[in-house]
Amino acid sequence: MENVWAIITKPDNIPIVGLIILLFFFTWITFKQAFENDKRLEQKRHQKGE
Repeated sequence: MENVWAIITKPDNIPIVGLIILLFFFTWITFKQAFENDKRLEQKRHQKGE
C-alpha cells in the first residue's frame, strides 16, 4: 500500500487520479439517471394499458 500511495501522490499523477475519480462519479450519475428514466417509461406503459 505504501508504494501505491507513493505513486499516486507524485505531482505528475495527481491529475490522472482526479480524472479517474471523476470518471467513476459521472458514470455512476449516468447509470442512475438511466435507471430512473427506464422506471418512468415502464410506468407510462402500464398507465396506457400496454
